[in-house]
Amino acid sequence: MRISAKADYAVRAALELAAAEGEPVKGERLAAAQDIPLQFLEHILLELKHARLVQARRGARGGYWLARPAEEITVADVIRAVEGPLANIHEAAPEELHYAGAAERLRDVWVAVRANLRAVLESVTLADVCSKQLPWRLEAMLADPEVWAKR
Repeated sequence: MRISAKADYAVRAALELAAAEGEPVKGERLAAAQDIPLQFLEHILLELKHARLVQARRGARGGYWLARPAEEITVADVIRAVEGPLANIHEAAPEELHYAGAAERLRDVWVAVRANLRAVLESVTLADVCSKQLPWRLEAMLADPEVWAKR
């Protein structure tokens, strides 16, 4: 799976907002904190606002903040807000695909991939990442040296 720069930036910006604990944060500060191009970040923040994950206010005391507590927003929520579904194949949901011949069971593989993505990304909240306390299942997974091996 490939994580786009947009998804990575969106999650990093959301984490900065989570760390601010409800205080408005200016876009410029978010961009500088995570080394994200400001113009790109502003588009991402607008998408997060449309998804009702972020709120904004203009002015000297304005900025961006999370619309819900960080404990209620998962990494999957943020990625879906800027990228759409977690695992689509050629813009179709995996369960809608039908392959013939030798590839007949490939749809099942794609569905299983999506299930595993969900299992990780839906189990981790912004609060988990900010507190450096990931769910135990992820910690157990990360303790296995095999998951760190490049292939």
